[in-house]
Formats: sequence, C-alpha cells, structure tokens
Amino acid sequence: MSTVASVSYEHKVAALHAQLAALPGAVVAFSGGVDSTALLHACRHALGERVVAVTADSPSLPRAELAEAAALAERLAVRHVVLTTHELEQPAYRANAGDRCYHCKKELFVTVAQRRAEIAPADWPVVYGVIVDDLGDHRPGQKAAAEHGVVGPLVDAGMTKDDVRRYSRAADLPTADKPSFACLSSRVPFGTAIDREVLQRIERAEGVLRHHGFRQFRVRHHGDVARLEVGEDELPRAFALREELGRGVVAAGYRFVSLDVFGYRSGGFNAMVTTRTS
Repeated sequence: MSTVASVSYEHKVAALHAQLAALPGAVVAFSGGVDSTALLHACRHALGERVVAVTADSPSLPRAELAEAAALAERLAVRHVVLTTHELEQPAYRANAGDRCYHCKKELFVTVAQRRAEIAPADWPVVYGVIVDDLGDHRPGQKAAAEHGVVGPLVDAGMTKDDVRRYSRAADLPTADKPSFACLSSRVPFGTAIDREVLQRIERAEGVLRHHGFRQFRVRHHGDVARLEVGEDELPRAFALREELGRGVVAAGYRFVSLDVFGYRSGGFNAMVTTRTS
C-alpha cells in the first residue's frame, strides 16, 4: 500500500475517533456485521462505557446472527439491548416493494425512540454503520436514517469497506474477514410478498449451507424453487455436494433446488429495482 493511501486511512480513523469523542454517548444500531462491529469498537474506544448496542430482533434475523451479535457485544464489553421489532405487521413491508428496507429501518428507529428511557440518555444520538460504498447502491434504509436524525460516522469519516476491514484487522475483530450479510428478506425478489413462513423456510435452507461450512452464501427464494448462491471460490465444493445440499434444502421446505453457476452476487435483486425506476 502506498504512503499516500496509508496516510489517508490514518486520517480517516483519526477523523472517526474525533467525531465520536465529541458525542455525549452513542446508541449503535448493531447487526453484528463487519461495518456495525467496527463502528461499535470505535465508539467503545472513543466513549468508554457511554455506548449501548441495539439489535433489532425479528423473523428476518437468523438465530445464528443474533447469537454472534450478542457474543461480539460481550467481547467488546458493551451493554447490548435486543429489541423485538414488528416490521412484518406492516403491509408495506410485507408487500416487499423496492422500499422494504425503508420500513425495516424506520421500525427500528421508531422502536428505539419509544423505548429511549430504558436504553440510553435522550441526548445520545443513534449511529449506524453506513459506509461510502453504500452511497451509490439502492439503500432505502438511508432515507429512514436521515428522517430520524440517525448519524453515519463511518461515512462522515470517508470510510470504505476496505478501510473498515483494515480497521477491523488492526483491532483484532473476528468480523474482519466476515462475508457480507443482509437480512433474510433480501432473499425474496421485490414484489413477492414476505411472511414469517417464507423467512423461516429460507433460514432453515441457509442453515444447510452453514452446516456444511460455506462462508459466503444466499438462498434466493423463488416460490417452490430455492436458488443457491455460494462464493465463486466455493462453487466446486458446492457442485460436489449438490445432492446432499439438495436433499437438505428440500427438507427445509422447497420442492426444487438450483445451484447458481454464477455464484454469489451482492444485492442481486437491487438491479431489478434500478431497472424499473431508471
């Protein structure tokens, strides 16, 4: 890495810590992913005990991810509040239009506001792990954050995904090389309704891939068909295990199973929204 790039990274980290240190405290919207874990660590570093991690718990969050988030908060010695959210009760969320993430994030931020007295002092802002890389993608959750005064310190400091992973490695965070993850609802094509049974079926099917040690994976839901995406480097092993994976996914509730020859693609359904709205 060049000296200029190194200085630029150091400047970003310094700016991040300075911004956080100026806060009275912080409520971190915490999923346990790469970005929110790095942000939680930075808040703990800058603010000490004046930090609370808040995780939204709903059928769209796999139990394995919730357990990992709890373990990470404990590792960082940060108080962890798990809030039950009810986005599935909202018709606009269940309809799964292109703005689904807006309704999900709004539900979290409204719930935090409603339960603020038991979470943290009123003057502690809510912060979340949006980064520079997210700005050009289809991310309706950013609109919900702006409407509720939620702050994005990582993007304010100019942090990219590469910067966040570098920070995480320097901080010895177990998420430094964790594959990207999104809620289970992101596995359902826009326009296809979401309900609890669909999300549970996807979670069971992805549990099959998790059980076999795949790192980067998605089970894309197409009615009775499950389309499996795994990291490109893991495709040969997936093909070798195709019959075993197929049986497991059928047992999870699907009638047909396909293995996507192109492998995992981040935000695969976002292109559908871009095409419709362009």
